[in-house]
Amino acid sequence: MTDLPLAKALKIINTALAKGKELSLKPLAVVVLDAGGHVKAFQRQDGASMMRFEIASGKAYGALAVGVGSRWLNTQAETRPHFLEGLSAVSGGKIVAVPGGVLIKDRKGGIIGAVGITGDTSDNDELAAIAGIEAAGFTPDAG
Repeated sequence: MTDLPLAKALKIINTALAKGKELSLKPLAVVVLDAGGHVKAFQRQDGASMMRFEIASGKAYGALAVGVGSRWLNTQAETRPHFLEGLSAVSGGKIVAVPGGVLIKDRKGGIIGAVGITGDTSDNDELAAIAGIEAAGFTPDAG
């Protein structure tokens, strides 16, 4: 498995924030978690509301927990709410099942981390995450 260096995590964040600016998105919060679910880096733009770290982390954590982007979790919440209730319970409520949590994969397809973004619409959050992951030379998996 490839490691996720801090420099790459910061590149993901900086590019995601630049994408947000380019698209005139609302203030974003971006977290990068390593494959074990630990925070590698986090930034919150001026004007982002207070719970943004928890929301962004929950999106990324959920993606890591099931091995697929949080868009898939969102679909499960709509079609199999009992599954999400159970997943939420066993995770201690750490999972936020909406788009914006994107897996970071290395060249061999191995999961090396996840990005969680919040602040604008979930679809826009996801677009910014994908831009950051690609700019860092990794493959995004939004689910």
